[in-house]
Amino acid sequence: MPTRAVAWAAVGLVATTLVAYHNSFSVPFVFDDFPAIIENVSIRKLWPLSGVLAPETPGGVTTSGRPVVNLSLALNYAVSGTAVWSYHAVNLAIHLVASLALFGLVRRTLLTPGLSHRFGAAALPLAFFSAALWAAHPLQTESVTYVVQRAESLVGMFYVLTLYCFVRGAEAGGRPRWLLGAAVACTVGMATKEVMVSAPLIVLLYDRTFLSGTFRAAWAKRMRWHGVLAATWVLLALLVVGTAGRGGTAGFGADVSAWNYALTQCRAITTYLGLSLWPQPLVFDYGLATVRAFSAVLPQALLVLVLLATAAVLLVRRPAVGFLGACFFALLAPSSSFVPVVTQTMAEHRMYLPLAAVIVAGVLGAYVWVGRRSLWFWGGLALACVGATVGRNHDYRSNLAIWADTAEKCPGNARAHNNLGQALFRAGRIQDSVTSYREALRLQPHYPETHYNLGVSLAQLGTLPEALGHYEAALRIQPNYPAAHNNFANALVRVDRVPEALRHYEEAVRWDPSFAEAHGNRGNALLQSGRAEASVEWFARALALKPDSAECHYNLGNAYAALNRMPAALEAFRAALRLRPDYADAQVNTGNALLQLGRSVEAIAAYERAIALRPDLAVARFNLGSALLDLGRWAEAVAHFERSLELNAHAPDSHRALGFALVQLGRTREAIGHYEAVLRTEPADAESKRALAELRLGLPAR
Repeated sequence: MPTRAVAWAAVGLVATTLVAYHNSFSVPFVFDDFPAIIENVSIRKLWPLSGVLAPETPGGVTTSGRPVVNLSLALNYAVSGTAVWSYHAVNLAIHLVASLALFGLVRRTLLTPGLSHRFGAAALPLAFFSAALWAAHPLQTESVTYVVQRAESLVGMFYVLTLYCFVRGAEAGGRPRWLLGAAVACTVGMATKEVMVSAPLIVLLYDRTFLSGTFRAAWAKRMRWHGVLAATWVLLALLVVGTAGRGGTAGFGADVSAWNYALTQCRAITTYLGLSLWPQPLVFDYGLATVRAFSAVLPQALLVLVLLATAAVLLVRRPAVGFLGACFFALLAPSSSFVPVVTQTMAEHRMYLPLAAVIVAGVLGAYVWVGRRSLWFWGGLALACVGATVGRNHDYRSNLAIWADTAEKCPGNARAHNNLGQALFRAGRIQDSVTSYREALRLQPHYPETHYNLGVSLAQLGTLPEALGHYEAALRIQPNYPAAHNNFANALVRVDRVPEALRHYEEAVRWDPSFAEAHGNRGNALLQSGRAEASVEWFARALALKPDSAECHYNLGNAYAALNRMPAALEAFRAALRLRPDYADAQVNTGNALLQLGRSVEAIAAYERAIALRPDLAVARFNLGSALLDLGRWAEAVAHFERSLELNAHAPDSHRALGFALVQLGRTREAIGHYEAVLRTEPADAESKRALAELRLGLPAR
């Protein structure tokens, strides 16, 4: 085959894939991206490498027990932090390499002696359309557009590279460098995801089917290399054992029985096959539902059994066709058999590599049936797939869009309604989030996360009694829920149940000692209850965990101010401002501390900066007016007190201070009005009564 034709086919494949995914670069992080990327502290620095390759993360996180995936995310973080573009660029690059490797693998397979007489003349276009359809198929979007599912595309890339390198190495009597490449790809793949477990067996089956003719001959020719590939299972076993069943979310110790999970996979596999042929509707998350009765999936179970039996028979009678069937089931087996994966009982990304077997079978079958005319059909279908993939990527444009799409397509999925509620909450649509959470609880009443989220929304709306009830429900179901303890305590503080709140803050940090926010919130509760000295210790703990928290520095400054330790308070406020220069409240309290230290001119500058940041901040206007009073700048003080009252008309302190300033300017009649306003709000205020009496008698107010 001319090298130029192969190169142009590769260029066409790259162009097709780039067009299909050109609108994926701005897709935000969604769902499992947050624990795997945003909250994953192990990816924030590349050295020491041991911290990246063996992070202390919970077993259920997508990156746990998968050091290569975690390393790839750490490299992204080093390039762009949490900016999404580099993550999507890497995901697309992985998909492109996998597509090119699949193209090369299919082409070389069709040129093997057993197939070249039938497919050799059309090997290039058949391989091209197989790879192009696979690369552009909208079923692949979950593995490419959804960042954290690079775990699937990355292992798929290493899986295909293992086969491709083995084929190249086996050509012309064996090429050690290519065979070594297969061993490296297989090893790295084992450290990427558990799907790689079948790779050594599939390589041996490929050798028997397309290269050697029998297992005996394959083993005799390349025993050493097959042994090397098999040895990579040791690495996978160590990684699997190290995650303890992925934190109890996978394996036979999980909450779902193997039988119920197997029944659910009968439905899943038939759904995947249907989506391979007609990719509508695509669903981002199918939830946690499992099938309980065999009768509920009888037709699907029979179809899966027939397909399994057919693949087994074809392995003997039509080995090339049987190989595709074996690949399909071997690739799905780790996640879609009888070994439970309770975090997702169905997931479209599991079809990333199995889809290749379906597509190659379809492309080759059509060619056998109608010859080269089938290529026109596949070309048109590839273009249609590009358009469908662009459309599916649009569904990922925001968290709100993808969860609204999921809830609409899968209305019985409680997790979809819960996550839609979270997206609505972040969009400021609090009341709509309550509606979504209530629907999630209708579908799954014992869902601790939804009770917690509903509590947060209700607290935001000011419906505290009901919010407290949902926090309590979440903690009854899941006592070790640090966030629920923390926000329950926040709500308790708002209803003046501070002693209870303090206990729940303690529970939050007991279950999660690194929970900086809970440490800080407990400090706030102590400060509000008059225990400033004790609050300092908790703010210090919070800052030890999160030194870049401007809010915590600010609260520590308030504690020092309550203890009349003004130099320390001033330093804490300034630390908050170094981290967040637009922190208007910290500017105000900086001014307060400076004023207490007798540095009125500096205090005035701080208040003016606060007003520049937030012109509607009444306290800044009032405090600036008070500082100007101390310096005898009456007219300027009046202007700020008047503006303060425009923002908060019923503030007695502002009326009192304005009255005093007006007296100094000789505007007695106006001053009387402001002292009267004070007494309407605070009838017992002795200072205002005296000033008013003196003004009415024509005496100078003191």
